[in-house]
Amino acid sequence: MFRKVLVANRGEIALRVINACREMGIRTVAVYSEADRNALHVRFADEAICIGPPRLAESYLNIPAVISAAEIADVEAIHPGYGLLSENANFAEVCRASNIKFIGPPPDAIRLMGEKEKARQAMKKAHVPILPGSDGILATAEEAQDWAKKIGYPVILKAKAGGGGRGMRIVRAPEEMSNLFHAANAEAAGAFGNGELYMEKCIENPRHIEFQVLADEHGNVASLSERECSIQRRHQKLIEEAPSLQVSPKLREEIGRTLCRCMAEIGYQNSGTVEFLMDQDHHLYFIEMNTRIQVEHPVTEAVTGVDLVKAQLRIAAGERLDSILPPRLEIRGHAIECRVNAEHPEKFTPSAGRITTFHVPGGNGVRIDSALYAEGVIPPYYDSLIAKLIVHGRDRAEAIAKMSRALDQFIIEGIHTTIPLHQAIFQDEEFREGKFDTGFMERFLAKANRSSKE
Repeated sequence: MFRKVLVANRGEIALRVINACREMGIRTVAVYSEADRNALHVRFADEAICIGPPRLAESYLNIPAVISAAEIADVEAIHPGYGLLSENANFAEVCRASNIKFIGPPPDAIRLMGEKEKARQAMKKAHVPILPGSDGILATAEEAQDWAKKIGYPVILKAKAGGGGRGMRIVRAPEEMSNLFHAANAEAAGAFGNGELYMEKCIENPRHIEFQVLADEHGNVASLSERECSIQRRHQKLIEEAPSLQVSPKLREEIGRTLCRCMAEIGYQNSGTVEFLMDQDHHLYFIEMNTRIQVEHPVTEAVTGVDLVKAQLRIAAGERLDSILPPRLEIRGHAIECRVNAEHPEKFTPSAGRITTFHVPGGNGVRIDSALYAEGVIPPYYDSLIAKLIVHGRDRAEAIAKMSRALDQFIIEGIHTTIPLHQAIFQDEEFREGKFDTGFMERFLAKANRSSKE
């Protein structure tokens, strides 16, 4: 096992990795920007090194600064968390060249899955179901128009190097194609430095289902069931659950078996999440793969009993899956996660500032992943996620009741948060009955807007 690991991230995920390392007897090194000097991941790591000013490009995304910190601290491995450098194949290659273990997939696997059209073709080859779409990149709006005629409207334009909904446009009619193609191209170029687009058939109001996989360095792969991630706003997840009520045991087994074969064929290693859309007939279609630990990984941990961050560390240290996972993986109960963001709950505008009150709920089956504390400051430079509230119950009804209670007892003052939004969602009958899809938030917010005007 590693002696010392550098955590190349910040906030709750950095603290999550530090906690796992400490329990495993691994020393940790935190890196931080000047804005995060008083952050908890800095306080609880064994060592901490400042790597630059607040701006991401000058600190957390500065590969030379991160590698220099790793070399100064004499670490054996780097855990990238999620976001930031976690899916940067060049960073993984620099780690390898520096004789530092990257706790994640090999660079080639990151690069393959990061190029969405190549990922589609790899999945298709392995008989993972994919949506009808273009054969490769679309050179012009006219070519996109031709493909849309073959596939049938509505279609969706996606950025080759995309994520988070950027560089994505739904086209419902031929007359919309030209403007939306150029808009998606410009947005993708600005966000990712690559404006190339491809096309898929658009499923109206699907459910968003993702499967967690683990793969060791000896060719063994395991599927750890699925998560339901359909409660989203502008393609950003708000609430996640495990398992999905819409995935039957037979479908779970079939998709899991297919993914294990696919991951072995492409030489995948460590943790990954394969994302699907589900149509109204319960058919799943691959959309993308995230080659890292996910924000929502705690719900899978709750229902399987597997610590995914510790599993990542053990895999990277060369251990086999049969020594990491139980002989028979079983799904126990139901888990739900709410992402609490530093945002106005109605306007969705960022809310930086000082925390004046911070009280977290407790009790059986309640977990908080956060790096917040009273009098701590939320800087304006970074992602708005500030806490994750996770509950686990014997079934979905108990998990909902537990989450509703926990949200009422979760008090953060001094800034705006999305806690009131989550409280309202958990009182919604459509949500409570499990009758939702990716269009839920649009309907929910429209309904709330109508009510406020009456």
